[in-house]
Amino acid sequence: MRTPRATASARLAVLGVLALATLGSARADEADPPSRVARVSYVEGAVSLEPAGMQEWSAAEHNRPLTAGDRLWTDQQSVAELDLGDAVLRLGGMTGFAFLNLDDRFAQIQLSAGILVLRVWDTSSGQSYEIDTPQLAVQLNQPGAYRIEVDEPGNTTLVKVSEGEAVALGSSGSIPIDARQVMVFTGSASATTLSYSAASLGPPDDLDTWSATRDRQVEESPSQQYVADGTPGTYELDDNGRWQSTPEYGYVWTPAVVMASWVPFRFGHWVWIPPWGWTWVDDAPWGYATFHYGRWVFLRGSWCWVPGPRPLRPVYAPALVAWTNGPGFAGPGASAPNVGWFPLGPHEVYAPAYRVSDAYLRNVNTANTTIASTSYITDVYQNRAPNIRYLNGTAAAISAVPQNVFTSAQRLTGHTLPVTAGTLAGMTVAAAAPPVAPQRLSVLGAGTGPKVAHPPPALANRTVIAHAPPPRAPASFETQLAAIQANGGRPLARSDLARLQPGTPTAQVHMLAATKGSRPSQPQPQSAQAPAQPGLSERARSLESLSLPPAATTRTFVSTPSAPTPSAPTPMPPAHADRPPWASPGTFSSYEPVHTSEQPSPEPAARPETAAPRVETSPAPAPHATTHTASSPPPPSNPQQHPASQPSHTEHSRTESRDESSPKAERSRDRVER
Repeated sequence: MRTPRATASARLAVLGVLALATLGSARADEADPPSRVARVSYVEGAVSLEPAGMQEWSAAEHNRPLTAGDRLWTDQQSVAELDLGDAVLRLGGMTGFAFLNLDDRFAQIQLSAGILVLRVWDTSSGQSYEIDTPQLAVQLNQPGAYRIEVDEPGNTTLVKVSEGEAVALGSSGSIPIDARQVMVFTGSASATTLSYSAASLGPPDDLDTWSATRDRQVEESPSQQYVADGTPGTYELDDNGRWQSTPEYGYVWTPAVVMASWVPFRFGHWVWIPPWGWTWVDDAPWGYATFHYGRWVFLRGSWCWVPGPRPLRPVYAPALVAWTNGPGFAGPGASAPNVGWFPLGPHEVYAPAYRVSDAYLRNVNTANTTIASTSYITDVYQNRAPNIRYLNGTAAAISAVPQNVFTSAQRLTGHTLPVTAGTLAGMTVAAAAPPVAPQRLSVLGAGTGPKVAHPPPALANRTVIAHAPPPRAPASFETQLAAIQANGGRPLARSDLARLQPGTPTAQVHMLAATKGSRPSQPQPQSAQAPAQPGLSERARSLESLSLPPAATTRTFVSTPSAPTPSAPTPMPPAHADRPPWASPGTFSSYEPVHTSEQPSPEPAARPETAAPRVETSPAPAPHATTHTASSPPPPSNPQQHPASQPSHTEHSRTESRDESSPKAERSRDRVER
């Protein structure tokens, strides 16, 4: 099935809309939260999280958003996947990982040990990535497939470029690493020299193969035709629901199998993530894109998700809901303070509880729905729009729980309070989240305890090489909590959080000085007589007893002006296991409905089967299920616009548009046209 490209007039209209927002958005970059986060899109085995500002580890949760300052640890026989929308990061076992920085265009990653596989989809909007290791910093400025390994003692770093181009930055210069090249660096941050040598690309191992299969699922996802490029979790909509065209809202997505009592934002829990504050974490495997982007509507007997306008880059929101509060509940816990909410409908305004600029306020709304007037957005945010009539503000759509359940990161199943017509009459409705201060569990989540895996202290405190200066360390939770309480229980603005930060960096880093002079020469290809290098999978299996043989070409970073002298690389220590127990195809999360139904694969492309690790499931009680088996409709005749009425120029004030020529979008269009 062929996907038509946008018309010239549509392209010009989008460009005109975006030009109107450029100046206002540029002024808001420093003060506003970033428009993207990293979603924990897959967890297998023992994967632990240390949230920013905490000194305690908890179990990493599927669908939790991560941001700057968050740390991850994958223990033995464990893997994790993080989805940024325009890039995907996958961690092997025994891997120490942290986001030193993460904003709209720059991701700075600390890799103290282990394996990091990166797939960068798009850099057309200036996105770049820096991976800081104990030996050197690696810069990625192009789309491609990359793999970076750091041995357990932290003495050797391997950089593999399957597609794209990387640049390795050391104390005395930089080395470009082109596609289909592998470089091995040996030394330490305090050493005066750093040896490096070329190695053969080798065949893919299990982690590479699994990563490539996941990448194909993203590239071939039919849902990309309906959702803006760069929206995390898009491909998981394919097998869990269907798309249909509606006269009211254009193309909408309906979940295939849900419980009879299912309502958006009812099956999951709340966590506190600065600077956004209260953030929804859904239980469903597909429950990320549908709760942090777009809107929900109950249409002809089914809940339907309405994605945002496709021409615009997605802007993340912590939870697209309106809030309720009031007396009148019956049953256990009804007399205690309560918190309620319901999903926002199409054309309704999301009002952040955190302080933002006018540009951010426009962007986070117009990127997720169509709104007739930007002045109305401001009126709702500043509480100047009385008597707002919400589409989903009904007793059936409202979820409410006691406040202690809300703040302790408990799953809501079994704790929701009954909402009746009488209860609804006594409720008050607010656009922004209530002023409820968090507790420690609000940040850590419910997965705390003595059995949570921790990284070894030597690895956790390991110094890495950095090219870009990382931000200062986040303030401790206790410091933030005191300021939040002084702020009436509302989230702190980024500027307020910055004033609380200590002077120390977020990690122990050794900054590279600006290098002068020529950079080291690139290693030459091996001659025909040179000994063959072992493949990566062979090396991973044999390093416990063997050392990597000297490469045909070896160079050395030297901190003096003298010419470099050849030096054989230090033998690499034993590799650690990072292979999870692979099993037959199955679900990608711990959420699994009791009742399932067969439904036709979404057109126009069939999904490849994936051999994924087996996950122990704990099904939620679901005596009844609602199933939808209608096949997906053909793609929109114009994928750049909603079939619904087109928004005005002012309502689409965005900093930058989704680049229609991005590599992932082009691959998807080429696949459909073929």
